[in-house]
Amino acid sequence: MDRPDPYPRRLAALTDAARTGWDILRHRGPSQVQFWFIALAVGIAAGLTALLFRKAINGLQELLYGTDDLTHLHTFAAHLEWYWILAIPIGGGLLTGLILNRFTPDARVRSVADVIEGAALRDGRVEKRAGLASAAASLITLSSGGSTGREGPVVHLAAVISAWTSNLIKADGITARDLLGCAVAAAVSASFNAPIAGALFAMEVVLRHFALHAFAPIVIASVAGTVITRLAFGDITEFTLGTDGILEFYVELPAYLILGLVCGLVATILMRAIFIADRVGTKLQRRLKIHNALRPACAGALLGGLAIVFPQIIGVGYETTTKALTGHMSLGAAIAIAVAKTAAVAITMGGRMGGGVFSPSLMLGALTGLAFGLIATPIFPNVSGSETLYALAGMGAVAAAVLGAPISTTLIVFELTGDWQTGIAVMVAVSMSTALASKLVHRSFFLTQLEKRSIALAKGPQAYLLSMFRVANVMRKPDDPRAAPDDAVWEAIEAGHMIEGNATLKTALPMFEETSRMFLPVVRLGEKGEPPEILGALFHVDALRAYNRALAATAAEEHS
Repeated sequence: MDRPDPYPRRLAALTDAARTGWDILRHRGPSQVQFWFIALAVGIAAGLTALLFRKAINGLQELLYGTDDLTHLHTFAAHLEWYWILAIPIGGGLLTGLILNRFTPDARVRSVADVIEGAALRDGRVEKRAGLASAAASLITLSSGGSTGREGPVVHLAAVISAWTSNLIKADGITARDLLGCAVAAAVSASFNAPIAGALFAMEVVLRHFALHAFAPIVIASVAGTVITRLAFGDITEFTLGTDGILEFYVELPAYLILGLVCGLVATILMRAIFIADRVGTKLQRRLKIHNALRPACAGALLGGLAIVFPQIIGVGYETTTKALTGHMSLGAAIAIAVAKTAAVAITMGGRMGGGVFSPSLMLGALTGLAFGLIATPIFPNVSGSETLYALAGMGAVAAAVLGAPISTTLIVFELTGDWQTGIAVMVAVSMSTALASKLVHRSFFLTQLEKRSIALAKGPQAYLLSMFRVANVMRKPDDPRAAPDDAVWEAIEAGHMIEGNATLKTALPMFEETSRMFLPVVRLGEKGEPPEILGALFHVDALRAYNRALAATAAEEHS
């Protein structure tokens, strides 16, 4: 008698188990399965995305500027005909404007600030359609001479991947935020070949906490992103220092304290220049009635004109950063290029062309540090080390102040250069720059961006959580057994003590303090002369209960 073949039965059992696991994952969330495997998959996807984005920039730059040696793009561009240097960013700006005007509601590029907002206010989700359009716009901007960085677009693109995954598995807020942190960590580590800094950046800048439950999956994703980059480019550092960068004497440390303060001012100037450029650009656009699609092209024209004189402002700027770190630049050139780069970044971002601020802040910091070193070392030659060490410390100090991320930025500098022996100098400069810049802006460039949109994340959850609750979602409706009495409702309305349903608790709670009422009628205002429509009543105790629960949930997540 023949025995039945066991392999079809085993295959069927495995198929059923996989189908059951997928159903659990979709309908019950990843708590029922190993979340780490999801983090690994997201990390690989984000790492591949960062790699492809970088290669796409390189390919388009080769096509547009006609050189395959992108490590010396600025040197090559200096010998191009002036009309090409002018025309390329104009064309790129026009294409960027058309994409943003078509696929985003406000013709604005999404970047790291939107990812931070998604983590805090949108249960770890970001806009997917606008995010993809922003990535395409930033790709064109960076390839056609835009003076920004590639890390911001890559971070948002990775966040789109995590948002898609979170929706697919129906993840709750905590799980989705952890997944967002995984994607961001992998994107940053893949961009810089910096796994330690990538993981800490996700927690320090995006999640804004260091909860233990998020640490392991974020580290797994960060390592996955780094492996992707190393398989493509090898285990190499982004920059190579010209000297060993040893700090000669501890007596030199006060100079790094001063450098930190200078870098804090430079970082503040860069951030404010960007905000001023955006404000001025918006006013001019309205006054001259310029279409949204043409604003980036106008910025491209300004950039092209500046690049004719200073080709160093084109693109990410790693060639110039390397020259500053190796000391192959004069004092006058360092200062002039730093000023031109600041103007170029402000024009690019104020013109809504796309890109991030990380790479420009690295370049500006290296130039600032080199200029400082070229001034300081001749004054005290017997107690001074190399001016290139000042460039390294300046690079970290400006970037840390702009990002508001002293820990992860310090580690990124170490991993970018492979030099771990200069930690004291870098840390001293970073600490002073972030302390000063955080007093002059809302803690960082990203949080200041959100503050200008009336999103007060810099003040902590006690401030921004109130904006998450609409009055209509907390009120008691008229058919509620505990609803407010009709006569009391109309008495409050006649006294002018009422609130609209679309308002948030941020508006409602101060009204309770001003009126000393137990509840506020929630209304929909009609036409002039018509009585308001009563939607319900917001009780003070219900508002406080919702607020306290949100605070408790936030604290539990951050300390778990």
